[in-house]
Amino acid sequence: MQQYGTPVSSQIPQQERSSPMTLKEIAAEAGVSISTVSRVINQNANSPVSKEVKERILEIAKRNNYVPKHAKKGTAEASDSSPAKQLHSIACLFARVPDGTSDYFFSTLAKSIEQEAFRHNYILKYTFSAFDIDDPSTLQLIATNDIDGIAVLGRCDKDLLKFLKKHFQYVVYSGLNNLDAKYDQIICDGTEISQAVVTHLIEQGHNKIAYIGESQNENRYTGYCSALTKAGISINPEYITDIVQSTEEGYKGVRALLANGCDATAFFCADDITAIGAMKAIKEHGLRIPEDVSVASIDDIDTAQYLTPSLTTTHIPLDEMGQMAAKILIDRIEGGHSKHVKILFPYDIIERNSTAGPKKI
Repeated sequence: MQQYGTPVSSQIPQQERSSPMTLKEIAAEAGVSISTVSRVINQNANSPVSKEVKERILEIAKRNNYVPKHAKKGTAEASDSSPAKQLHSIACLFARVPDGTSDYFFSTLAKSIEQEAFRHNYILKYTFSAFDIDDPSTLQLIATNDIDGIAVLGRCDKDLLKFLKKHFQYVVYSGLNNLDAKYDQIICDGTEISQAVVTHLIEQGHNKIAYIGESQNENRYTGYCSALTKAGISINPEYITDIVQSTEEGYKGVRALLANGCDATAFFCADDITAIGAMKAIKEHGLRIPEDVSVASIDDIDTAQYLTPSLTTTHIPLDEMGQMAAKILIDRIEGGHSKHVKILFPYDIIERNSTAGPKKI
């Protein structure tokens, strides 16, 4: 188990401040004006502060346990002498990956949760992976935790949820899967997203569409199959590679498909990181994108727009999902709602230069 973004082994205990940190001190450390700090702390929507500066200010404030006056009441503006209050704490569980801090999707969700929670007088005290749960030290820490609630990021089964519910009174889930469970859920539907992307390729004229990604209990694969079936296109096993989603595996998977004579005219990748590897394999095989084959995926990471050609992908509102997950979890902790809620976020297909109609022969 680790504090967000910092390996446990690298944590160095810091001496606690004897007096609360002030806006002036935060401004000095961040290298900005007091008014800039005040606008960030008080969530001024019209503030022209860059994302980088905003994150730096919030990190300094969190590290020093600075809590704005509005954090609980939502009224008074923070002052230069605002006292630090005792912070409540939450945790994040990465359900699908060993290290969520190195995964774009989950790290973005976690960072958004952390920042929104801080604004409400909560800190993200721990992050850990489902892969760590059997470790005795992790089990001990979970059993003796002083966490108010936990956010589960990524697909998980009922046994894991039951385990978490045993140790954490309040649980919220966020990801691409609709869970058949009575928990608060913040979702962007992965099945629907995949259906939309594959349908987009079909509408461009493709009927030989390969799938690159995980296929076992994976809703993106389900969406791929559903879109093909709906269009009357047979699912061809020779167009499917079941891989762990990563750049390296995307490269290896597509290279193997092409080496075996795969004649797909479009490749649907389960995420952008996998698509980057897929595009490299396609180019090395002597094929042009999109003149010979098209490539589309999901996530809309920053790098996607700078690839050659730029990658057609799907934007998932991760920042907004993380913010909502934090708000719902905190509201649940503070007794704001009793019935389970499920909030479905929209998505957008971002069409760039990696897709076009199939090559005419």
